Amino acid sequence: MTTAFDTLGLCPPLVQTVTELGYTQPTPIQAGMIPLLLSGRDVCGQAQTGTGKTAAFALPMLQRLARHSPGVQGLVLAPTRELAVQVADAVYRYGRQLGVRVLPIYGGQSSERQHRRLAQGMPIVVGTPGRLLDLLRQGILDLSQVRSLVLDEADALLQMGFLDDVEALVQATPVTRQTTLVSATLAPAIRQLALRYMRDPLTVASDQAGRTVPQTAQRYYLLHAASKVAALTRLLEAEEMTRGLIFVRTRVGAAALGEELVTRGYPAEALHGDLSQAARDTVLRRFRTGLVATLVATDVGARGLDIPDVSHVINFDVPDAAADYVHRVGRTGRAGRAGVAITLVTPPDVPRLRSIERYTRHPIAHAVLPSPAAIQASRAARFRRRLETVLAEANLEPALQTLRELSAATRTDVMHLAAAGVYLARGTESQRPIEPVRELPLFTERPAARRPSHAGALRSRTKASPHASKPSRPAGKPSSRGR
Repeated sequence: MTTAFDTLGLCPPLVQTVTELGYTQPTPIQAGMIPLLLSGRDVCGQAQTGTGKTAAFALPMLQRLARHSPGVQGLVLAPTRELAVQVADAVYRYGRQLGVRVLPIYGGQSSERQHRRLAQGMPIVVGTPGRLLDLLRQGILDLSQVRSLVLDEADALLQMGFLDDVEALVQATPVTRQTTLVSATLAPAIRQLALRYMRDPLTVASDQAGRTVPQTAQRYYLLHAASKVAALTRLLEAEEMTRGLIFVRTRVGAAALGEELVTRGYPAEALHGDLSQAARDTVLRRFRTGLVATLVATDVGARGLDIPDVSHVINFDVPDAAADYVHRVGRTGRAGRAGVAITLVTPPDVPRLRSIERYTRHPIAHAVLPSPAAIQASRAARFRRRLETVLAEANLEPALQTLRELSAATRTDVMHLAAAGVYLARGTESQRPIEPVRELPLFTERPAARRPSHAGALRSRTKASPHASKPSRPAGKPSSRGR
């Protein structure tokens, strides 16, 4: 079986691997970057999250490895621990046919274990700048044999203050290396970094018409700030959400909102920079496995998350930078799947919303929150679907036996017992009140200046006292003229 990957210059084992992984057509960023990287050029790749940037740099890196050379030949710098692990896992899967070993390195791990694995020979290392620099300075990590260097999520590396660490690591690699920079945005600071450390780089940018994927439906709700939590809970009940990622600005805000949602009966976890590595791993494991369907996160906390079935991203707080909106929305609608991006907007947020629309070149639709009646209908429909699934799939004989025994013991007919069971099953809904929301209509964003008509002005003048138009000076008070 042949695929379009055959035409990119990849070796047969890599083509076989991507075919077995289910890839048939390269994404635009892959089709643009892979041939250039295979030819040895330095490349700046720009594409929104979820468009296959990892494969775009990993496949050429794997193919260009010198199989029998010792030391680290491929180095990928990632801004977060989660992204380092995910990229390392992807590179390992792509290189399975070639027998390539990959080592993720990040803080929170035992440095002794990392030292042992490096001593065993690791051709590709994926890590966070801080821990990599620590190992470099200790003499544990040798970068003198690096052939391919990748700066993944370069905008995040700069935003998170890694510039000095990144430069120290880059300077420890040979000047003959191939350098790849990938990012959802190519801000001026990133271009300056490219000019300093890349040799005549070529830029490959996909989706020039817009910076968010078209399969993600984007909408916003305009409301008062005091109504944001109430609006969020309505959306959590009305939307067909498999996994939802809610973004807030601050760590304190993430923890507070997560706790508030749990108090209101919505299972949620918070992910932010104050959590230990063990706590972060636990939160992400619960989210990935579906034990918790809602994750409240900061931009830094969610950087590098690669969970393909996030159905909804909700911006509880509008991001300050339009590029952050792109990163947030990129968490859904991944790998061709449909997604939904929702933003809660207060009147002071409207200028930032318009800035985001200009930056993404994509209009965000205004929407109206579901009514209390719609929420009640959604609850009833959700319960009915669960009931129908149980009727179709479950062994109900033990439950029927229980009903018969209860009916005989209490002298209650089975219908009333079943009704009591429904009441108990839906009892948690009573703990989730549908609070009122102060929602604003669309026209309040740009209030039109109203000029009084001539007739209205005439009526107001005729009703006023003839002496009211010019207030007289108090007796004895001199005029200000001539002072």
